[in-house]
Amino acid sequence: MDVEKVFHMKGGLGETSYARNSSHQKKGLEMVKHITIETIIDLYLTSTPHTLAIADLGCSSGPNTLSVVEQIVDAVDERCCRYLLQSSPEFQVFLNDLPANDFNSIFMALPDFRAKLNKGGSREACPCVFFAGVPGSFYGRLFPNRSLHFIHSSFGLHWLSQVPPALMDESGTWLNKGKMCVSESSPPLVSKAYFMQFQQDFSLFLKSRSEELISGGRMVLILLGRSGHQREMGHTFYWEMLARAFACMVSSGEVEEESVDSYNVPFYAPSMEEIEGLVHADGSFRIDRLEMFEIGRDDSNSMQDGGSMAMAVRAIQEPMIRHHFSEGIVDGLFQQYAEMLDAEMAKREIKVPSLVVVLRKSK
Repeated sequence: MDVEKVFHMKGGLGETSYARNSSHQKKGLEMVKHITIETIIDLYLTSTPHTLAIADLGCSSGPNTLSVVEQIVDAVDERCCRYLLQSSPEFQVFLNDLPANDFNSIFMALPDFRAKLNKGGSREACPCVFFAGVPGSFYGRLFPNRSLHFIHSSFGLHWLSQVPPALMDESGTWLNKGKMCVSESSPPLVSKAYFMQFQQDFSLFLKSRSEELISGGRMVLILLGRSGHQREMGHTFYWEMLARAFACMVSSGEVEEESVDSYNVPFYAPSMEEIEGLVHADGSFRIDRLEMFEIGRDDSNSMQDGGSMAMAVRAIQEPMIRHHFSEGIVDGLFQQYAEMLDAEMAKREIKVPSLVVVLRKSK
């Protein structure tokens, strides 16, 4: 599977779209909003640029990315007008995701974004915000040297550039049979393969961003993570349930077992120690903050029941599943998945750990 060509969130505004099923991610953004605002304000007061260049990496296609931009612009504008008694800078905002992303839905939302920013026409001077779409993988260069002041990325960096090649042995046998990624029953070689791929990808991400940011530039990165071992229940639960739903379809003859064995997702949830080690190894950034937070059922409408959680996972996984299997299995698979989630979520509380990392370019 060519991840760069195939992987993207479900586009559009329909019932199963990412735009309609990303309230979990929205809640995560709200929980760390104060960190994002503190970081952008400190950056602006330190550098005071005439044009503030911002990139949102892995912007996807729902409303979340524009809500973050709105918060950033409002915070800087308020600081300039109320405390510094000067006009705010112009903002250049780059929206990045893989080429297959539904950029059109974001661009169509820009008139409403500008109206909200202008408070319905009540503002005497509305901040100037210029947008550009930048298709491409963030595991590599995207922007010219030292052209950015601030980088934001939310719930994107746990997605790898590719399924780890080492998941298949020399005889062509899949090591993680019946599973989607690292799970409770995965052999140690699978865990090692996924970590090696994350290590390679995150190191390349840091190297690329260190060349694109100005000296003292900042990054706020939000991604799924873990507090302990790779098989930790919080971030493996939903993959385990999806694997069980596939197993049921294999039993009923709707899907071939070999197809399930060869279906692996490019997903890895790192620990804080792994992030810290890779940042130090790169040497270009200083860690200003590195914190873990959890989103549970009571924190997000998307996690109230199995049906809504299944829709959230479907919005992320459907394009890849359609590519690997066929369109005909999607509805039945996620109906089975929703029923399984309902049964399990009634027994226990599942909290999904996430990390927020604030990095400052040190050289």
